[in-house]
Amino acid sequence: MKSDLPKVFHEILGEPMLTYVLETVKQLAPQQTFLVIGHKRDLIMDYYKDWDLKFVIQEEQLGTGHAVMQAGPLLNDFSGTVLILAGDVPLLSAATLGKLLAFHHQNNAAATDLTAVLADAGNYGRIIRDEKGKILKIVEKKDASPEELKINEINTGTFCFDKAALFASLAEVRPDNAQQEYYLTDTLEILKKKGLLVCAFRAEDPSATIGINTKEELVSVEKILLSRQA
Repeated sequence: MKSDLPKVFHEILGEPMLTYVLETVKQLAPQQTFLVIGHKRDLIMDYYKDWDLKFVIQEEQLGTGHAVMQAGPLLNDFSGTVLILAGDVPLLSAATLGKLLAFHHQNNAAATDLTAVLADAGNYGRIIRDEKGKILKIVEKKDASPEELKINEINTGTFCFDKAALFASLAEVRPDNAQQEYYLTDTLEILKKKGLLVCAFRAEDPSATIGINTKEELVSVEKILLSRQA
């Protein structure tokens, strides 16, 4: 974002983009909401100090899987579904997340990834499916082959997990990739190898899954929100 501000703290129509995500989560009435924070965390903790959520500190930023691992100790006594969202995907609706959760529970899946089909898959991780259309794994752009880069179904960074399956698989994730990070996406392949059911649920509205990584994308999202208000 070419800024010292935490990315999720950049404003969209006067509100930090993270606020849009948290407001959507609130509509789902979760038992507990955890916010994993690292860079400039004091700024974020102060801004959301009156919200009904718990802050989880990620001292080193070692990837998405590592971020989720930090919440593990706080979930020792919890059994059920963990919904994981990215703080930079502000357009997702509670209706879409409700459908994702329903699909996950109906299938009794260990994990379900929210995917989308885009005309330009850009920097997103690609969804790799088998000949029957079942999800095999997610490959990050930097680790994808030229053939895999042609795939236009992408990972939105939004997941449902059975809590036990999530942390059992995270324990096996290794940073053997181009970024030397612990990828949350690697858990899907690990769970499949254990014989557990992994599903993919495709979002009906791909524009709602847009992630923000540049100021240009920030402007695009603002335009979408303004069009919804028109």
